[in-house]
Amino acid sequence: MTAAGGKAAGSTIRIDRLLVYLRFAPTRSAALRLIETHALRRNRKHVLRGAEQARIGDVLTLVVGGRVRVIELLALPDRRGSPALARTHYREVDGDNLDPKAQMSLAPSPVVADMQGDEPGNPS
Repeated sequence: MTAAGGKAAGSTIRIDRLLVYLRFAPTRSAALRLIETHALRRNRKHVLRGAEQARIGDVLTLVVGGRVRVIELLALPDRRGSPALARTHYREVDGDNLDPKAQMSLAPSPVVADMQGDEPGNPS
């Protein structure tokens, strides 16, 4: 464990549990809904399962309350704590250049975009 109460640098944590511990979701079920609606990316790639692992240094892009937030993980929490304690485990990345409606930062994944281009009557 680190002095800040987080896990060691080589450790990982399930991403659904991390969202709860960092207070971006009240429960793991709510965290899974974020994942299922493609409202979460880890290192620019959509998170597809709650069991995906997050590490210190990962950059998460998520939509919470209609707002895009980009955070970098500084430490992994051991449990859900106060909001002030949760904020010590990450830092906000400058989001000034993001599209406020999240159209550019959270566009459909390439797989979804490719499927839409293959639909009949859809000029590509």
